[in-house]
Amino acid sequence: MKTGDRENGAAATRLGDGLTRRGVIAGLAALVLAPEHPSPQQAPAKILRVGILGRGETERTPMYDAFRQGLHDLGHIEGRNIILEFRLAHGDYSQFPRLAAELADLPVEVIVAGTRAVDIASGWVPVVVPTLFDPVGQGLASSLSRPGGNVTRFTLMSAELDAKRLELLKSAFPQISAVSVLRGGPPNAGPKTDVERIERAAAALGLGTARTVEALDVASLRALRPAVFAGTDAVIVLGSGLFWDYRRDIVALANQARLPAIYPEREYADDGGLMVYGANVPDNFRRAADYVDSILKGAKPGELPIQEPVRFDLIVNLKTARDLGLTISPAILTRADEVIE
Repeated sequence: MKTGDRENGAAATRLGDGLTRRGVIAGLAALVLAPEHPSPQQAPAKILRVGILGRGETERTPMYDAFRQGLHDLGHIEGRNIILEFRLAHGDYSQFPRLAAELADLPVEVIVAGTRAVDIASGWVPVVVPTLFDPVGQGLASSLSRPGGNVTRFTLMSAELDAKRLELLKSAFPQISAVSVLRGGPPNAGPKTDVERIERAAAALGLGTARTVEALDVASLRALRPAVFAGTDAVIVLGSGLFWDYRRDIVALANQARLPAIYPEREYADDGGLMVYGANVPDNFRRAADYVDSILKGAKPGELPIQEPVRFDLIVNLKTARDLGLTISPAILTRADEVIE
């Protein structure tokens, strides 16, 4: 073979080797960069659906946002691997059966429901209730440790905190000597023992006998006038689903009477209520995400213990105090978690 031929052959070999190496590298790069496609045996990840059955007006509230954050912390990303299906009654409770049926037909794996919706929703799918006042006392659960049925809950411990609220009210206004107890109607009215507990606390604080004022339905609530508190100089409002729905009316009633009042949830203070001491409701919703996650993974609601709140807020609406001409003890202002100016 001539020298030129040998050189041409060697060059061709080098060229061929280079092409081969480049082909291999290109092939590997294609495998790395190629989009992933599930094999016939590999099903796409399931998108979970969680129903939200509520009585409110909007999907963007501190409670629902806290629930979203709780889900996010557990790896559930809304719109990616989990979808929240909202069905809101906008205050019309007659819509709950229809809305619950819509969620069941989607279907959803679990429903997060308000108290008034729970009995309807629980007949369809597992339910988590982030806000309840006294599930055992109201006969809604057999025990806190094993509630049974298709529902698990988070309580607001409202009844247990009423004596503390009365103590705070007396500390804020040492001059008060008699108190009215405003008690709401079903489905969240606590047993009469709640009032008895407050009467004992009132006596211990030197307030004498507490006067009970009841509003068991919307009609009786709307019929109340400030004169109903005559003979007393302060008001304690008990936890009630009815009162929650009509909290602006409750706040207006106490403010028109120009009496110091204390309420069970912070939303009362947002609506002009003077003082609030109670469980942090958004935190209950955030923690409810843990139970939703457990149910999505196969847990049975009736075997999940009813949880009590872990965060409590003392809130003082100083603007309302000024409007009513009331002076709040500086010691209470120092203790408050939040002061609304």
